[in-house]
Amino acid sequence: MEVQIISKEDIKPSSPTPQHLTTFKLSFLDQFIPTPYAPVILFYPANDSSSNLDHINKKLALLKNSLSETLALFYPLGGKFSDDLFIDCNDEGAYFVETRVNCFLDELLRQPDLLFLHRLLPRDFFPKESSEATYVSNIQVNVFQCGGIAIGVCISHKILDGAALSSFLKAWAAAARGDGEEMICPNFAATSLFPANDLWLRDSSMVMWGSMYKKGKSITKRFVFDASAIAEIKARAISSRVTVPTRVEAVSAFIWKCFMAVSKAKHGSQRPSLLTHLVNLRRRMSPPLSKNSVGNFLWIAAAKCVSMQKVELPYLVNELRDAISKLDSDFVKKLRSDVGNSVMCESLKEINEICSKDEVDYIGFTSWCKFGFYETDFGWGKPIWVSGFGLNCSPVMNLIILVDTRFGDGIEAWTTLEEEEMAMLERNAEFIKFASMDPSPLLIGNPNPVS
Repeated sequence: MEVQIISKEDIKPSSPTPQHLTTFKLSFLDQFIPTPYAPVILFYPANDSSSNLDHINKKLALLKNSLSETLALFYPLGGKFSDDLFIDCNDEGAYFVETRVNCFLDELLRQPDLLFLHRLLPRDFFPKESSEATYVSNIQVNVFQCGGIAIGVCISHKILDGAALSSFLKAWAAAARGDGEEMICPNFAATSLFPANDLWLRDSSMVMWGSMYKKGKSITKRFVFDASAIAEIKARAISSRVTVPTRVEAVSAFIWKCFMAVSKAKHGSQRPSLLTHLVNLRRRMSPPLSKNSVGNFLWIAAAKCVSMQKVELPYLVNELRDAISKLDSDFVKKLRSDVGNSVMCESLKEINEICSKDEVDYIGFTSWCKFGFYETDFGWGKPIWVSGFGLNCSPVMNLIILVDTRFGDGIEAWTTLEEEEMAMLERNAEFIKFASMDPSPLLIGNPNPVS
């Protein structure tokens, strides 16, 4: 498969940013996330007239015009970074790339090549040039031979977490449909709620994130848990303390359990293990924050398993629930108080001390479930698949990203592990009983699957 670049341009906001808003200050929680982008790709199948050149050009024009309108509302996304604390809202716009892919979309989706998917994105995950990193927003629209479209989005993680990215995509899609009732008005309260005066949190968190990397070569695989598998895992996870585990709790704890089994087989004995989960703080604040609040409203929950005995699923779910429940309204209140710095320092220090020990295993989770990415309809229907992309690199950071399947009843686990551990996980009998390894997105949830 080849991806040919047709054009590159900057899409400017449809109206200028007011003078008093041209300097946007990032919050201190925006500094916490180390990854440069929150990349996502939305795949839209062709219809009867999709391959017609005029029809394609109309779609591209619609995407550009509606993006311009949306950037006027999400004004920091149309600017550039001036440094690590500020965005210059200069209205230079989003970097927009148009490409042609020399295959039919169905060919790609029948057996997705996860390492190929990064070519459908407008930026490398880690920018090679400093000039690339200055763009806040980067979009790539890939047109397949059949007229199907894949929209690759790389917006800086310095200003958007998964929930905020979903709000932006919904607003862009509503503008494309001309649906004024569905237009989203973003809330930029993050700066006032969590003001930043320096970069101490970035520097402190980088030490913690760095301790979670290890030597070796990593690889990404995609595992899918369908509705029936999740139902059985949830049934196995029930305990007197957690009588109704959530989908995310059950699947996360199950993967953690299997990961520990892999570690035991690899090292010959059970080792202490640490699980982290990024938690959305919006609804944990008092009063809850609007779901359309732009920024990174995330903190890290950490669950430990130090027992050398046989590890059971209900125990792990209990530990995960306890860790997440600590990030409540009182915790957020402390973050915003005079003792906020010390609270965060202690949290990061504890995780760093655990991860820096050679005999401790680490696995990190983030969930994009229930964010509504599959509701992103630009006027030609909802996406048939929403994906990330695969990594094959060094060093290794054990990372799992959980995403809804197309019909919302299953979970895709985008799993990045060290190569040897990944191969052992794929042979783990308990794991493969519930997880399908990289099934075609065309078949997931399809009531009448075609072979």
